Amino acid sequence: MKLACHRFGSVVKNTPTISRYATTWSSVVEAFNGQQRRVDLCKEDVGLFGVPELSSPAGFKVAQQKALRKTELLVATACSNPPGALTVETFDQLSDSLCKVADLADFVKVGHPDPAFRKAAEKACINIGTAVEKLNTNVDLCMSLKKLLENKEVLETLDPDTRKVAELLMFDFEISGVHLDESKRGKAVSLNVNLLDLNNEFLNGSLLPNRIEKKALPEHIRHLFSIDGKSIQIGSLHADSPNELVREAAYKIFLYPNSSLLHCLDDLLACRNELAKLVGYETFAHRALKRTMVETPETVMKFLELLTVKLSDRTAKDFNLMRDMKMKMNSRSTDLMPWDHPYFSSAVRTARYNIDSSLYSPYFSLGACMGGLNMLFSQLLGVSFQNEQPMAGEVWSEDVRKLAVFHETEGLLGYIYCDFFRRPDKPHQDCHFTIQGGRLKEDGEYQHPLVVLMLSLPPPTHSTPTLLTPGMMENLFHEMGHAMHSMLGRTRYQHVTGTRCSTDFAEVPSVLMEFFATDHQVVRKFARHYQTGQPLPKTLLSCLCESKRICGAADTQLQIFYAALDQVYHGKPQNRSTTDILKEMQEKFYGLPYVPNTAWQLRFSHLIGYGAKYYSYLMSRAIASMIWRQCFQKDPFNREMGERYRREMLAHGGIKEPMLMVQGFMDR
Repeated sequence: MKLACHRFGSVVKNTPTISRYATTWSSVVEAFNGQQRRVDLCKEDVGLFGVPELSSPAGFKVAQQKALRKTELLVATACSNPPGALTVETFDQLSDSLCKVADLADFVKVGHPDPAFRKAAEKACINIGTAVEKLNTNVDLCMSLKKLLENKEVLETLDPDTRKVAELLMFDFEISGVHLDESKRGKAVSLNVNLLDLNNEFLNGSLLPNRIEKKALPEHIRHLFSIDGKSIQIGSLHADSPNELVREAAYKIFLYPNSSLLHCLDDLLACRNELAKLVGYETFAHRALKRTMVETPETVMKFLELLTVKLSDRTAKDFNLMRDMKMKMNSRSTDLMPWDHPYFSSAVRTARYNIDSSLYSPYFSLGACMGGLNMLFSQLLGVSFQNEQPMAGEVWSEDVRKLAVFHETEGLLGYIYCDFFRRPDKPHQDCHFTIQGGRLKEDGEYQHPLVVLMLSLPPPTHSTPTLLTPGMMENLFHEMGHAMHSMLGRTRYQHVTGTRCSTDFAEVPSVLMEFFATDHQVVRKFARHYQTGQPLPKTLLSCLCESKRICGAADTQLQIFYAALDQVYHGKPQNRSTTDILKEMQEKFYGLPYVPNTAWQLRFSHLIGYGAKYYSYLMSRAIASMIWRQCFQKDPFNREMGERYRREMLAHGGIKEPMLMVQGFMDR
């Protein structure tokens, strides 16, 4: 059994200035451009996400104990019942019971503003995770499933989905080491529990800022960073700063090696490798890639190498364009450095197509973008959003919006909690979290999925709604692609619902949404000035869409470097440091020089959720690009194609092989 934790009402209206261009703002636009009505604190606290126990941090222990007690009963049921469909249903109930606590805690430990809640959630994650690893090596539990799969007569009575879930559950047992002798099973559990601690330590460390004495930086740039007494705190790369010295300082300080975190990463990679070898795999990458679209790390590396060769000329051209731009700006040095890539990639686009974010942001208010998504999903899939007022205690911050997702004939599909705005101690990451998976319950009702979309957008002011840059708008569309996958992947079993599928397929719906976000036919439908309602001028719209082609090869090559580094880290152990490996991979797959005394790998938080699978973004982009060109580019609002997309790709979650879903959709 796999614990599948995923990281993928009424409002006060803010009336815009009316012009001849403005007709009416939709309720979704108003919900996100206006002020949310404050929760009535006099009402009873319903607990986070409506879970009564979670009205306080101590409730995590109560919820955890409740889930573990239910687990004991379900394990006894699974082991005592004769083989049949009930066996699989019991396993899914078991998975659902544990995931309802673990998935929720997986979000709260990073997203809740209260340290006490975060700490309690982290403990719950570790405790539930430990229980799951013990279940994954429980021989009696495994035998109840094995008896089912070996009984051909009973197996023939099962529907295809039930049979498939049984096979997936057995695979989870196998990669966890259930076939080992008792002492080795105990060792596998111990390694997995150790990994839970190492994962948390590395993830938390990767998000922490670095500090430096204030006097170490030139006085004229200190004010551009966060000053804390006599020290300066740097929590990002400041990659979009026009000041070259700021970018360089931020890069060198933010990426300065932390010896304890380097040691943690070494232990993490060694522990993963030891576990993989113990359960019968050549490397951790071989274990992680089993049952993905690519199957083996050799296939991944071949894909990355072929892509590098294909892009080489275009990548070199892109870097030359950036160098030329740097020379024109009279920089201190004409050498193109890693801290230059994001800034000058954007600068080249700006120079060629006038892609200045300040020109676009007034047309991309958060409300306008959410209204655009609502319009797109309504026309393409028959799905719409309705803003709901959260109950007391249901959300963790008063600026979180709750959306109910409805289908025009099927009714309520689920809920999306929109945690979009920056706040202290909130990670600067764009993520999708599954809180509750959808499934068909024992009483015949469908358990609606709950998800959180976490972004890092600037909050609105008293007079101005949140205004997005084109990049922020694209990220919003990407994460909403994950949310729609969760809403529309309505499987019978929660073990395979929505985004609980092969990682290299899970990114396809989200990457596909990026194509919609940069298509002129879509953007012109929703991009409106937040004050006047005037549509985005055609010249700006055309420039925005055309600009996506500029420096795209260099940007993709950077992602190839990250994916290759991930593969080598999870391949055969090498007698050298992770920094030495990074230097080699950067030279081979990127081209810009390594900067001494930096350790970018310590900020590579995807090593936790995407270990040996970072290539998924590139693989998914290749598939999404093909789907876009052949199916949606001519008419992105084609309802017939939208319904087919849902039926063939989104609806199955992880129950169907990814390539079969893609082929089924493309074979028209």
